[in-house]
Amino acid sequence: MNQYPAEKVFNVGVFSHGGAGRTTLVEAMLFDSGATSRRGRVSLGTTASDTDPEEIKRHISLTHSVIPIEYNGCKINVIDTPDFADFGGDVRSAMRVVDAAIILVDASSGVEVGTEQVWHNAELVGLPRLLFVNKMDREHASFRGALEAMIEAFGKRVAPLQFPIGEEENFRGIVDLLGKKALVFTKDGNGTYEETEIPAELADDVEFYRQTLVEAIAEHNEELTMRYLEGEEIGDDELSAELHKCFEDGSVVPMVLGAASENLGIQPLMQTIIDILPSAAEHTEVADLDGEPVEIIADPSGDFVALAFKTQADPHVGKVTWFRVYSGTLKSSSTLYNVNKGRDERVGQLFFNRGKDHLPTDTVTAGDIGGVSKLESVETGDTITSGKKVKLDGIRFPHSVYSASIHAATQGDLDKLSQALQRMQDEDPSLVISRDPDTGDVLVSGMGEPHVQIAVERMKRRSNINVSLGVPRVPYRETIAAPTKAEYKHKKQTGGAGQYGHVHLALEPLPDADFEFADRVVGGAVPKNFFPAVEKGIRDGLAEGPIAGFPVVNIKATLYDGSYHDVDSNEMAFRIAAKEAFKKGIMAGQPTMLEPVMNIKVQVTETFMGDVMSDLNTRRGQVTGMDTLENGTTVIEAQVPGAEIQRYATDLRSMTQGRGTFEAGFSHYQAVPHHLVDKIVAEYKKDE
Repeated sequence: MNQYPAEKVFNVGVFSHGGAGRTTLVEAMLFDSGATSRRGRVSLGTTASDTDPEEIKRHISLTHSVIPIEYNGCKINVIDTPDFADFGGDVRSAMRVVDAAIILVDASSGVEVGTEQVWHNAELVGLPRLLFVNKMDREHASFRGALEAMIEAFGKRVAPLQFPIGEEENFRGIVDLLGKKALVFTKDGNGTYEETEIPAELADDVEFYRQTLVEAIAEHNEELTMRYLEGEEIGDDELSAELHKCFEDGSVVPMVLGAASENLGIQPLMQTIIDILPSAAEHTEVADLDGEPVEIIADPSGDFVALAFKTQADPHVGKVTWFRVYSGTLKSSSTLYNVNKGRDERVGQLFFNRGKDHLPTDTVTAGDIGGVSKLESVETGDTITSGKKVKLDGIRFPHSVYSASIHAATQGDLDKLSQALQRMQDEDPSLVISRDPDTGDVLVSGMGEPHVQIAVERMKRRSNINVSLGVPRVPYRETIAAPTKAEYKHKKQTGGAGQYGHVHLALEPLPDADFEFADRVVGGAVPKNFFPAVEKGIRDGLAEGPIAGFPVVNIKATLYDGSYHDVDSNEMAFRIAAKEAFKKGIMAGQPTMLEPVMNIKVQVTETFMGDVMSDLNTRRGQVTGMDTLENGTTVIEAQVPGAEIQRYATDLRSMTQGRGTFEAGFSHYQAVPHHLVDKIVAEYKKDE
């Protein structure tokens, strides 16, 4: 593959709701650019983007792919992203390194929940957007319907650059509104078209939409605004140059049309990318150098600065790191520095990527995206440089909302599990691996149930490991509801020195702390040197409560009396006596179970508020507040028992058609309702 200067490199991400045709669009771009001789099909698993067996089996993209395309003397690095909300981590990492987003909209379905989500994510990071209305040849396809839906969802800054010639099965071309020309498709599968006069029957519509576009562009520039209002003609070159500026600052969001599955409108789209979207040379990155901000520009002769945005486990070459170069040039067989880890790394063969194919290259220069294998210390989000300690902003991954416990089938699987989980997390940092300190469960947390399931299936296949997923155990606690007293005398004579320890304990609820030990022994009934042993014995008893063996909390234990033997008393005897006295006291103090309660914030549109509120009530939740945000959504704050929201990510997505989001954090423990205690105990004993 040829080398290109930064002004000829365009880094774009393709985003959409599931099924809008992203991967099919990339296949058509590859074909039209001459990179492939046949367009792959998602249904057959033959696309360049989807190479993982899970992607081929499920017919969806599960990770992003970098697809370099050479067209009209330029290089377009297209990042094809997952279309499933659970894989939002890859969407975030792609948005971090591209200079523009192409968001696909289905011409018949309009703006869907996934469209809204990727638009919102792009808005958060200030990424310019181009809308591509796909499937214009399908039944119920509607240019006006799609345009109205986008204006309603995204505002009046949406402006069409093209107008369709026909719709549904009669879709046969597009009108270039700026160039005032018609492009009629030959429909030979090769993406070719002929330039013709605009059909007379479309003249009024074309003029209306052209004037709307010109007005939107002119509003961005005071001089052009005055000329427009005075009726002066503004040249196409001027409009294109100003549209480029409008696109960059987001004041105009251009909209183009096509039908990727039939390869219609794809070449005009690629030309639009080159004409309107910003090149890599126009991108300025702000980095940190010893606490001071520094500007990084796309200078191939400058210090090398790049960001690693993706790590993959390739079955042939091992660990592969993908990076975007912001400054300088990296050469094969050189050395780079990992700023985040403070380590040097030896660079082997560099390459570009096209699906399964690695295209070797000697250099990757400023503005471009490349790959390298076997960088040991480099992880996703790390800054790599030629030695200067310049640090780029990393990648902000979404918080995990769903957790599953993972269990190895055999000891051999258990031995391999830790390393396999680490590799899985290296590839997808939006997955979190942890161990629950209370239950001992190893947890895999992610963006949803499918996210975790698919990641673990991939891990099982690659590592040849047999594991299963389950619902994490809830870390219940036990305590007492009433104050009580207990006594225990430990006396043991075995011939020679025996054991003697005798304690009286007072136990009482302590809502504001886990445990407190006190003493009020008078007259030396128990010598002070045995007090620590008594406390240790009580702490031994805290480990397992009488109801189901959960840890005991929220209790104060006071040693107030006892007795000792001059010869036979020792620390072990008092430790045993204290533990047994504590166990007796717990049984007499109305033992009860406690469950963790979570603070939960649910963000949802007004349409689904009633359903969400009703559902929270069924989960024994208590709504504590509501707040309306600027975007019209409502945040519902509530406290809900942790056991009731273990599958909430899945349930909320179903309940709100994917539009609801939530975050949760621990609040406190509260008593379990009496009618649920027996059920919980039975379930835990069954799992033992």
